[in-house]
Amino acid sequence: MYLLGLLRPLRLGGLNLMDLLIRAVVVLIAISTHELAHGFMAYKLGDPTAKSMGRLSLNPLKHLDPVGALCMLFFGFGWAKPVMINPYYFKKPKRDTALVSLAGPLSNFLLAFLGVIVLKILTLIPAGGNAHVFIPISYILSTFIGLNIGLGVFNLIPIPPLDGSKIFLSFLPNWLYRDIMRYEHLGWLILVFALATNVLSPILSTLQQGVLNVLFFLVGGL
Repeated sequence: MYLLGLLRPLRLGGLNLMDLLIRAVVVLIAISTHELAHGFMAYKLGDPTAKSMGRLSLNPLKHLDPVGALCMLFFGFGWAKPVMINPYYFKKPKRDTALVSLAGPLSNFLLAFLGVIVLKILTLIPAGGNAHVFIPISYILSTFIGLNIGLGVFNLIPIPPLDGSKIFLSFLPNWLYRDIMRYEHLGWLILVFALATNVLSPILSTLQQGVLNVLFFLVGGL
């Protein structure tokens, strides 16, 4: 079963309302869990900022960035309203910032893994005359798995302001870390250029397929 095709942009000319609805629901779940994971990890590490702003919630309205959600829906990548953190609360600011950043993508991989488990269970149940039920459920689960893997992998790109940049930068010396973080806001220019020229597409596809293969392996294959 090849799920990465679900990460391709929707074709507006052949837009299917049910596909759009399924993707919209999955996107809301994925980004809400992602941002909640950031806030919860920060809170556990001593930073109450996200909690005080009401971001420790699965309510999509707390995390939704309309433009980012639409990009995720139609183009396969996007963003949510970032969770604010205050590194001064952390015992080890550089390390703990990296842990907070890592929590988001990991939460999406965990959601994808749960989807794979349910999909595996479905394959073990004789379909019989229930194929008309199993097929739509399998499609929904495939969308759920694909979009969560896509969001997790995309956010691990080591380009500011994505989560991967803070994880990668945590391994650098403090002086270099501080110098690079001063120019974090310029990372968007690099990211937009990379996406516009499709430079990242082969890398992202390979990583997405790799994560998917690992999840399939963990459940004994599908």
